[in-house]
Amino acid sequence: MRTNIVHIGAGELQYEIRQIVEIGHNVMRLSGKPIAWENIGDPVQKGEKLPDWMKDIIAQAVRDDSTYAYSPTRGLLETREFLAERLNREKGVKIHPDDIIFFNGLGDAVNKVYGMLRREARVIGPTPAYSTHSSAEAAHAGYPPITYRLDPARGWMPDLEELRNKVKYNESIAGIMIINPDNPTGAVFPRDVLEEMVEIARQYDLFLVGDEIYVNMVFNGKKCTNLSEVIREVPGISLKGISKEFPWPGGRCGWMEVYNQASNPMFQKYVKSVLDAKMLEVCSTTLPQVVIPRIMGNPEYVNWQKQRNAFFEKRSKRIAEILSGIPEIIVNPPDGAFYVSIVFKKELNNRMKLNIPNAAVREYIDGICSGNMEPDRRFVYHLLASRNICVVPLTSFVCTLQGFRCTLLERDDAKFEEIYHGVRDAILEFLNSASL
Repeated sequence: MRTNIVHIGAGELQYEIRQIVEIGHNVMRLSGKPIAWENIGDPVQKGEKLPDWMKDIIAQAVRDDSTYAYSPTRGLLETREFLAERLNREKGVKIHPDDIIFFNGLGDAVNKVYGMLRREARVIGPTPAYSTHSSAEAAHAGYPPITYRLDPARGWMPDLEELRNKVKYNESIAGIMIINPDNPTGAVFPRDVLEEMVEIARQYDLFLVGDEIYVNMVFNGKKCTNLSEVIREVPGISLKGISKEFPWPGGRCGWMEVYNQASNPMFQKYVKSVLDAKMLEVCSTTLPQVVIPRIMGNPEYVNWQKQRNAFFEKRSKRIAEILSGIPEIIVNPPDGAFYVSIVFKKELNNRMKLNIPNAAVREYIDGICSGNMEPDRRFVYHLLASRNICVVPLTSFVCTLQGFRCTLLERDDAKFEEIYHGVRDAILEFLNSASL
């Protein structure tokens, strides 16, 4: 074309979590067998049922004509008042309803957070990185993501010395992004770790972005500290939503909580630009906003959350039991969210493989794996082809570690056991295959 129409950051838009689905569907078509989809965090797809009392609240709201109307740009005032009051009551945080802005899912919010930044302003985030954040930030800048390391040898805790040094010596870094509980590792960061990250932001005059979508999904005796509890006077944003917590991923409803915007004129102007961009879309989904106070304020809600977290705790411990005894991998049982990331300690190579009995599937996967490929991606594709189990390579999370991410979501106990015993057997076969 006469003029280059491609955005400078177009090449940074990668989302392996969904891109691998096409390969999975091809394997399913060629093999005639269903796929165990361990690649994506959709609780409903994996068999979780919303409780009847929650469905009744939603069904009642559906009959109200007002739930089909536009909502205000920031979101419904009643819902924002409920969330602000709840935050003040439970966390002692002073926040005004106008500091809360609703979006069409957190993906929409994430794109606005990075898209409205000045192109030269960078936000440093964790590695392994969640693709929605890393891709959106990199695409806005037109350069690869800037990251700080989560260490699998220390339970996926952040390397705070590395974070401090990168912030100190890279003046383009304007913000620090934290996912807590973390995706893809399931780590829950202790309060003192968060306080140190806040102190780094304060010392170097940065803002904070906290992805707290899993903030109420914590188990194994751990407690999750909200960013709002430790942020002090530092400007920041927390991203929250209902897609994982209710769970209602198809509702596409998330919100942003803004802290201390009045303390910094530049940050305040930036937040206004996010709101102004939101105004171009008129509003966010109305029905989910309407039911948030009715569901979260229901007497059943707290006990239901506890029961749900007990299920994830059981799954976390069971995965650790099944995969224990393999010295060549690191398995940190997750304490939050519903993901687990397995790291290969043994160096992988392209001679390693799994037996793929189906000739058509084998030919298809061999064709995909014929080029230069990360060895953990090769493992993932061979696992998919040999056992019809779909996970995500760890290197796709802006990470140099070899491994893969899977979930705690499978509700059927027998199917869960089959999947993870299959994963265990595949790991052992793959690691031993190079010596055969």
